[in-house]
Amino acid sequence: MTAVCHPPTRFHHVHGANVCVDPSGTQATRVESFANGLCFSLEPLAPGQIFLVEIEEKELGWCGHLRVGLTAHDPCSLDVLPEYSLPDLVNMGDSWVFAITRNHNRVTVGTAEDQATTRVRSFLSNPYLLIEQVRIPRDKLVGRSRPGRYSHLLDDLYKTNVLPATARRSRIGVLYTLQPDGTADMHIVINVPSLQTLCRLAIQKHIAHRLDIDGLNLPPVLKNFCKYE
Repeated sequence: MTAVCHPPTRFHHVHGANVCVDPSGTQATRVESFANGLCFSLEPLAPGQIFLVEIEEKELGWCGHLRVGLTAHDPCSLDVLPEYSLPDLVNMGDSWVFAITRNHNRVTVGTAEDQATTRVRSFLSNPYLLIEQVRIPRDKLVGRSRPGRYSHLLDDLYKTNVLPATARRSRIGVLYTLQPDGTADMHIVINVPSLQTLCRLAIQKHIAHRLDIDGLNLPPVLKNFCKYE
């Protein structure tokens, strides 16, 4: 099994009327109303290639779900863009779309401490997310863009797997893997802990006090990150 490396994904220039895509193609913003919000990847996804989005802001006043999925339709070939992914795009056929709710990743397995220990062991043995025959580097699935003033609060939420899937800073990805019989499986990835977070857990497990981190032979940036600074 080998790690799959793909170029960064971007949004297609064809999109819903109520969406604005920035010139770099990396940010899509809803600008009005509740419909006509479809976005597509710029290039077709290859097997094992993940399209990952991070929720940067949320608009108040509307109630709905983020929807993600796959389609075999070329956006440029559509005479009229569907108003909704569900049910409009799916009803066209060759499209598979699912609604992501705030409770999608609320899975409880053991205590929070048990979960953290399991994730640390997983990190030490394999720094990849394993999905069937695909290995995805965890650094590509960071659940938080950068350390910040409240990073320790987010870390606790990621660690205990209770950060709502539709919360700000959540990351949601979709990919597919090919099967021997010619079919494919679609996978949705929600809030995978980053290598930074797992490194922090491994380091903190072996110190008595956060200030003891100063005596470790680590780069200053990593020391500050481990102390939540």
